[in-house]
Amino acid sequence: MYVIRLPNGNLQVPRTAVHEGRIFGDAYVEIGPSDPDYARLSKQAMTADEMEERQAAWQAGDEALRQEFLEFARLVGDQQPAERPPQWPDQATGPDPA
Repeated sequence: MYVIRLPNGNLQVPRTAVHEGRIFGDAYVEIGPSDPDYARLSKQAMTADEMEERQAAWQAGDEALRQEFLEFARLVGDQQPAERPPQWPDQATGPDPA
């Protein structure tokens, strides 16, 4: 998650929702210049457009790796027995119930 600079100058910053020591999820909270963390966080903030540009660059760069993976998966898939079911590390008990 990233710090996003909004058009009004405020920042959207990631926060984790925690209750009784358990993480419920991540969310964005809007803060303004009066927030004590604003100066520190604004140094790393990006606009929504900058985030979209960065994501597009990552996706473009990932395409070659994606194609390489698909080729690997095709080759490895050809070497597996057709009726071999997925195996758990401990076949007798299945997944760890904890």
